[in-house]
Amino acid sequence: MNHFWQHPLVETAGYYSVVVLCMIVFLAVFEMVTKYNNWEEIQKGNLAVAMATGGKVFGIANIFRYSIDQHDTLISMMGWGVYGFVLLLVAYFMFEFLTPRFKVDDEIQNNNKAVGFISMVISVGLSFVIGASIT
Repeated sequence: MNHFWQHPLVETAGYYSVVVLCMIVFLAVFEMVTKYNNWEEIQKGNLAVAMATGGKVFGIANIFRYSIDQHDTLISMMGWGVYGFVLLLVAYFMFEFLTPRFKVDDEIQNNNKAVGFISMVISVGLSFVIGASIT
């Protein structure tokens, strides 16, 4: 029976399922910390929100990609993935803090595509740094 759990198809399905569940939870956390409703704004055609949210999705997935690559157990992979997500969340707050001339959430909600793009690039870029540092 133990051999079943180590089959590549079963492992892939397990990693996939856990990452999808984590993605849903983490996007819900991001939804709670932003001043706007991501999916409502995306439905309205707000490209800035779509870019910022897409960057978060890519960032989370990329962190888990590194976590899966570096760890051989589901629990270890999850732990490092959660840690990476926390670091990505900290980066979100740092972006807001480091832009005192305007409120990032307000600009993104107002469809400022430049701010949405920078938010996306920060999430994607830092996900590579976070992922590479996962050991």
